[in-house]
Amino acid sequence: MTPDHLPARLAMTLWDFSWYVRTGPGEPFADLDAAVARAVDLGYNAVRICAMPFLLFKSGVDTSALRLEPLGGAGTGDGYGSRVRWYDVREATVVDAKAHLLKLARAADRHGVKIISSSWEYQQSPAFAAGPAWYEALHAVHPDDRIMVLAEAQADLVDFLAEHGLAHVIACVEPHNEVQIGHLTAGLPGKEDAVVELQGRLEAGIAAFLARHPDVLCAPNYGGVPIGSLRGLPRNATALAFHPYVYGVLDDLIEEFGLRRDPARFPQEKADAELLSADAPSLAEWRIPEAHAWKLKASIMQPAEIYVHDWCDPGKFDRYLYNGYGAQRIAMAGRLADWIDVAADHAARMGVPVYFGEGWVGYTPRDGDFEEGPVGAQICRDAVAHSVRVGAWGTVVCSNAAPQHPMWADEALQRECNAAFLASAR
Repeated sequence: MTPDHLPARLAMTLWDFSWYVRTGPGEPFADLDAAVARAVDLGYNAVRICAMPFLLFKSGVDTSALRLEPLGGAGTGDGYGSRVRWYDVREATVVDAKAHLLKLARAADRHGVKIISSSWEYQQSPAFAAGPAWYEALHAVHPDDRIMVLAEAQADLVDFLAEHGLAHVIACVEPHNEVQIGHLTAGLPGKEDAVVELQGRLEAGIAAFLARHPDVLCAPNYGGVPIGSLRGLPRNATALAFHPYVYGVLDDLIEEFGLRRDPARFPQEKADAELLSADAPSLAEWRIPEAHAWKLKASIMQPAEIYVHDWCDPGKFDRYLYNGYGAQRIAMAGRLADWIDVAADHAARMGVPVYFGEGWVGYTPRDGDFEEGPVGAQICRDAVAHSVRVGAWGTVVCSNAAPQHPMWADEALQRECNAAFLASAR
């Protein structure tokens, strides 16, 4: 099912776009070699990244001195988005983007680590640039052509690594992360689920990539496991990637406090009383600086969710989840098992490997520890056990088990889960 030069199992840590936006002094990726070595020490043999393929190979933007910064702009490392997972960039920095990619590939090669090359560029990545050129270049591409351009960019990336003798570090490419969630759905008819309506675009993109690199796995990547629309999976995929975020009690909180609705409908008084820190400003007051308003368009995260993650009392947020978990526990456990089963079943039908590049509960504030605590840790163990049971090619311990999250400090859980997963290949 997988090429002979690749590991039989991939124990993955999710480095997303953080591996280049979090490179300033004291940031988790200031030393890439040390970060890769640490991952190996914790039992990982793969990293999954936004490889910024469009930026590097299709944007026309000069990336030799790419300026990156916090969401609110340079000098706002303690401001807007600064307590939001994945968004909490502290330091502005400048990187030579192609050289940075080579640095990671060389570090991975030295330490025996494989790379899953994806793109978050139509979801978040450009929001951390100091200027809008990257974002504007992405949105200048006609929606019908975006996946094709991304696939060609991934082929260019493999060529680039091959020029440096490093193509073998790529385990798999994904045209994009979570294709049905973000700006790749622009221009679709909207008569059916986006997974179904994206099928043609994905098949064309995958075909273009495989025409140039037939020996490199190419996987569509989906948020969740869209069990009602899996007939839309591209028929020429050579791997499948899913993110089983089961949400459950977290969905209850998101709905009750309107985190993904129009900010005008945000229940400020209720949130003040039940969720937020005593010193929290109002949502109306907590705005991204006007000069950087374009960054919210470059991201898919809603202002109310950013605000609550920035200003919640983490204890109150976690307490809500713990209080409601009992009522949702069986449903969440069932969804996790069912989704993993369904994903593996469709992969078996297509004769391709399947991996779970993210999971398991959902998007929680950086300083909350529901997923790191006793309940979340057991969900991680259960998910890895399910991944073993269905013969998945790859899995994560948890999306939060990465250098940019507090869970990275939980060495025991990561070593336990990675060892259990990798042992299943023997």
